[in-house]
Amino acid sequence: MLVPGLGWAGLRLGGWEPGRLIQLMAFTPYVAIGSMILAILTLILRRRAAGLVASLIALVLAACVVPRALPDLDRGPGRGVALHVMTANMLLGGADTAEIVRLVRENDVAVLALQEFAPKTAAGLTAAGLDELLPYHSLAAEPGASGSGLYSRFPLVDAGSKRNDGSFLQAFGTVRAPGAAPVFVESVHPLAPSAPDTFSGWNADLANEPRSDGGNPRRILLGDFNATLDHGALRKLIAHGYRDAADTVGKGWIGTWGPYDGDLIPPVIIDHVLVDEQIGVRNVSVHAVKDSDHRSVVAELTLPAAS
Repeated sequence: MLVPGLGWAGLRLGGWEPGRLIQLMAFTPYVAIGSMILAILTLILRRRAAGLVASLIALVLAACVVPRALPDLDRGPGRGVALHVMTANMLLGGADTAEIVRLVRENDVAVLALQEFAPKTAAGLTAAGLDELLPYHSLAAEPGASGSGLYSRFPLVDAGSKRNDGSFLQAFGTVRAPGAAPVFVESVHPLAPSAPDTFSGWNADLANEPRSDGGNPRRILLGDFNATLDHGALRKLIAHGYRDAADTVGKGWIGTWGPYDGDLIPPVIIDHVLVDEQIGVRNVSVHAVKDSDHRSVVAELTLPAAS
């Protein structure tokens, strides 16, 4: 009974996720809970050697997942220009566009990133009044799951889109909010690791996302990353100058994908807002979106002031 947990802990610590383990690794928080139950059981039964190993497994996995529920002492700069950003996956363009506009309005969203952005999505958002709230945009609409959109209240310069190795488009641009330093924003959507022939593309897409260390301008990546914080590939990206907004404020356990369209899948967290370490994180909230299998993520950020 201890062998699976021991193997899981080793793979998680080493950042190894070969083959189907990419999919399974997303459920590490549930394995951590199970390991704690097993540790308690072995101790109750006075199986001391097994209890020691089980307790070690439980401690290792707890160390991996528990900090996400605890706010970081360092949330980045607290002073600067407030900016609320939001990401939502539109499920092949079929999500309720009026619901998206309502969330933008109620949460004072200034930058909106959308994935699975179809032509009908753009039309529906315009009809619902989004263009009045967020008049600047970089749109790369396509039928199906590959389209991408980025909307902004403030001027969006050097805007465009790129197609990643997994064939999904990612819209991007540099937001120039009044009084704030320019910040590069990209709507992220790596290939989903849904089958063996997608695993290498998933790894490549995450490895090729823009980094925010070195001499780069400040960056925000937000979207459907198709990866959790238990995936080594995502942690490697974050290590290049980012912080995960939900993890930073202690809300890293709130599910964003899984059972929200009726599928019998435990909630997992694959939608993220990654911000440059020079950008502060004030709060994060997660909201249901009608007719989508994802929930939207809103992050309240603080941009550094313009120099």
